[in-house]
Amino acid sequence: MAHAFHPTALREYDIRGIVGDSLTTDDAIAIGRSFGSIVRRGGGKLVMLGRDGRSSSPSLAAAVAQGLMAAGCDVIDIGLGPTPMLYFSVFECGADAGLMVTGSHNPPNWNGCKMMLKDRPFFGADIRALGALAAAGDWESGNGSARTLAIMDRYVEALASGFRGGTFTIAWDCGNGVAGPVVEKLTRILPGTHHLLFTEVDGRFPNHHPDPTVEANLADLKRTVIDKACDFGVAFDGDADRIGAVDGQGRVVWGDQLLSILAEPVLRDLPGSPVIADVKASQALFDRIAELGGQPLMWKTGHSLIKAKMKEVQAPIAGEMSGHVFFAHRWHGVDDGILAAVRLIEAVALLGGSLTALKDAMPAMINTPEMRFQSSEDRKFAVVAEVLARLKAEGARVDETDGARVMRSDGWWLLRASNTQDVLVARAEARDADALARLEAELAAQLALSGVAATPVGH
Repeated sequence: MAHAFHPTALREYDIRGIVGDSLTTDDAIAIGRSFGSIVRRGGGKLVMLGRDGRSSSPSLAAAVAQGLMAAGCDVIDIGLGPTPMLYFSVFECGADAGLMVTGSHNPPNWNGCKMMLKDRPFFGADIRALGALAAAGDWESGNGSARTLAIMDRYVEALASGFRGGTFTIAWDCGNGVAGPVVEKLTRILPGTHHLLFTEVDGRFPNHHPDPTVEANLADLKRTVIDKACDFGVAFDGDADRIGAVDGQGRVVWGDQLLSILAEPVLRDLPGSPVIADVKASQALFDRIAELGGQPLMWKTGHSLIKAKMKEVQAPIAGEMSGHVFFAHRWHGVDDGILAAVRLIEAVALLGGSLTALKDAMPAMINTPEMRFQSSEDRKFAVVAEVLARLKAEGARVDETDGARVMRSDGWWLLRASNTQDVLVARAEARDADALARLEAELAAQLALSGVAATPVGH
């Protein structure tokens, strides 16, 4: 029995859709059957299965398990928890693969699957191959088993193991995502005073949307940090593989700024190591890594792409503007928002005890938020190619790692095609407001030359 997925469901890094529309129970069975077949053909059999707190997650996870078992895989279901806990369970149990049912930070009516094979991310060509297997009905058959395993306590112990931090007052905003139960257990072990917000798992996200890269979603965290005189605060997305942070004054410490802090203890332990950040990161970060004696490496945006690059160059730490932070140093080379929070406590303790002072010491760069411009699926990559061709013709200094990052003497601007949406993504950074305005005008002019309206659209 072949199965065709909705054309928008198979993404670059995962599978996502609107439940009952572009993602159904039948789709979930076919995902399990296809992924299970890939695992079996790779010589594996044991698959870890986890799920987030959305109301659709239990039924979708059960359907995925049905598909995995029909392909002859044995399933260990770890139940409700963060995506990083699922990653942890694969390493901890020596499993062949892992599958997480999660809609990440999408609206409540969405859901999806993130997958990994033993020790590498499952993305891009892997996901396209999964779709092709389903379309052809080219599946393995078998009669696998299923059992449950409570692993959260082991995960929490591992997060706190060898803790090198200090005693702080910290606010934790779990956003009603699956970070909540883990953070409750973790903060009982860690020293200090902890103020916990929205730890009850609720897939409707009644308090605010769980995406810590959108500043409006950090309002409750900022208020708590100020009201309770906290040293700093941390927040997580819906499945807790990303972190957001604010300092003691309630100022946002952005993803690239967090990485510049988190990398310092790692580079003290492992001098001269490569540190990877995505093309959206500030030039100040790459300069700081070099200053600390590390090898700054700019790479493509996308958690799966960064994980693969980390493995290739043996980088002990990597990060993205979006708040994914990856640790191979004392961990498994995967992104984990809660681990990043623990390491942030350690880093702040090591670097003088004040996240506010660390933020103050950062070079004053002014930058735009991430801007998105509407473009069709068939035009978005072509637009970037046209812009690159024009820039090269004028002899501009351009980094082509992921789209076009145009380096000017007083700043830079970036234009790339989104791998997950029909948009172009842009960002600009400069030393002062005049330079930023000029760079934004330059970007707008390039978009206009390729027939794109230079009016940003919402997230």
